[in-house]
Amino acid sequence: MREQLSWKVGGQQGEGIESTGEIFASALNRHGYYLFGYRHFSSRIKGGHTNNKIRVSTSPLNSISDDLNILVAFDQETIDVNIHELREDGIIIADAKFNPVVTEGYDVRLFVVPFTEIATELGTSLMKNMVAVGASSAILGLEPDTYQDVVEDLFLKKGTSVVEKNMEAIRQGAAYFRKEAGTNMPELQLAPADGKKRMFMIGNDAIGMGAVAAGSRFMAAYPITPASEIMEYMIEKLPEFGGTVIQTEDEIAACTMAIGANYAGVRSFTASAGPGLSLMAEAIGLSGMTEQPLVIMDTQRGGPSTGLPTKQEQSDLMAMIYSTHGDIPKIVITPSTVEEAFYDTVEAFNLAEEYQCPVILVTDLALSLGKQTVEPLDYSRVEIRRGALQLGEEIPEREDKAYYKRYELTESGVSNRVIPGMKNGIHHVTGVEHDETGKPSESPENRKNQMDKRMRKVANLPKQFKNPIFVDAKHAESDLLVIGVNSTRGTIAEAMPRLEADGIKVNHAQIRLLHPFPTDELKPLIDRAKKVVVVENNATAQLANIIKMNIGNVKIENVLKYDGNPFLPGELHETCKELHDVSKELV
Repeated sequence: MREQLSWKVGGQQGEGIESTGEIFASALNRHGYYLFGYRHFSSRIKGGHTNNKIRVSTSPLNSISDDLNILVAFDQETIDVNIHELREDGIIIADAKFNPVVTEGYDVRLFVVPFTEIATELGTSLMKNMVAVGASSAILGLEPDTYQDVVEDLFLKKGTSVVEKNMEAIRQGAAYFRKEAGTNMPELQLAPADGKKRMFMIGNDAIGMGAVAAGSRFMAAYPITPASEIMEYMIEKLPEFGGTVIQTEDEIAACTMAIGANYAGVRSFTASAGPGLSLMAEAIGLSGMTEQPLVIMDTQRGGPSTGLPTKQEQSDLMAMIYSTHGDIPKIVITPSTVEEAFYDTVEAFNLAEEYQCPVILVTDLALSLGKQTVEPLDYSRVEIRRGALQLGEEIPEREDKAYYKRYELTESGVSNRVIPGMKNGIHHVTGVEHDETGKPSESPENRKNQMDKRMRKVANLPKQFKNPIFVDAKHAESDLLVIGVNSTRGTIAEAMPRLEADGIKVNHAQIRLLHPFPTDELKPLIDRAKKVVVVENNATAQLANIIKMNIGNVKIENVLKYDGNPFLPGELHETCKELHDVSKELV
């Protein structure tokens, strides 16, 4: 029996490919298997090749797999595009409808199953995905009843007859495959799982959950891939907590609405991707100048311009730090797992209010949309910190009857904050430079004092932020220090044991606080490494350059990938091994 395997389903977008993978994976999740999935899809509503790759294991997983055991094909393009991933013992299950053929030069087993025909005989060709799920269950040694609960959840509202038809499609798919395989059944049966209940979700769902748990009750956003699921989650859940979501006409309106709601005392945020972040740049500056809390979720995708809306990239790093004109304090958080996305979202709202500045929480497409097993979240870790907000406090009237010193010069850089309507809290709010009460001022002395005040807010944040870098350092001195950001963490973690097996001492650092940069925390690891390797999904080595700007003259080997696909553990292992071997030869 197999402790682990990889399964992929592919076809044309709009054929139910996503739902096939969802049903397959959800059932296995409920039986205690660990899963890690990644969707490849086109930036169109219908048409174009799409696939859903899901890794299944009896133990925790860190990333998608290098190769493939089972490929379920609804068209010939799926075979042609994905067959190179199949292992030598891999198999293809293909719909008889398109007369499948194995691409020349590949020695894999092909099983032809009439998905469409069986489904049509049962009432509708739409159930062909259920037939495919049934065939897959037969290979894995799972009974069709494994999917009963999932099918009921999906279709019971349409009636028991719909549930039964779908279950029958699964049963017939399994029966046909068993008959077709006969005594040549592939040896791909899964070992039993532990049966424990775990969550199965994408990073965007974790962000939505984190926003609700943090007390956010307003979201303004404009739909954009790969951020839209955050808004969809909030639309469904937020009204249950007395909150609301507004779909705005554009990202500029979304950002300014979030600022306005925060000014009124409601924890608010927006979510977007690179193009939307570009539009928000001026409003982000307004948040910094007026010292209003603002939380933005940026889900990175391929750029520039429209770029690759549905593909993996990490090319917003510089934009998040430097896109706004002028100097403002800003916090950029980069979670690297789905769990961290939840907890870091809560922290983003706390930091936005404590430091009264924009906080950008950054993911990438693989983390935002990759669906994976997540251990139950610990809600006891959730705390709400509202900083210097004087809500519920009595504000004394000033003897000179002057305005409230909303921007009072303080040693920490953070001033007391009130919301509109509070007695004796009247002050002016403007995007131009202002004095302590908010009134416009162009005095050179005032300008310097207010600028210094704002900029010293976040100076010590790296020391106060919990775990600004994730560190896996088994060696006091390493041959390689591999550094990454966002979703590369799992891939690096999986490549490390392979490198260690090659006799290479490897340490790993994953950046979790990108700005202000955790220089003091990362530098000792760099100093104790013979070679520093920075892994990132962009063409210009943005993370490596940020490291150099903050730490100094660091000799870095760049491992870059910008073809729209995430890194695989195998390719990272080979690349890092080559870099190490080359450095040994030079010595």
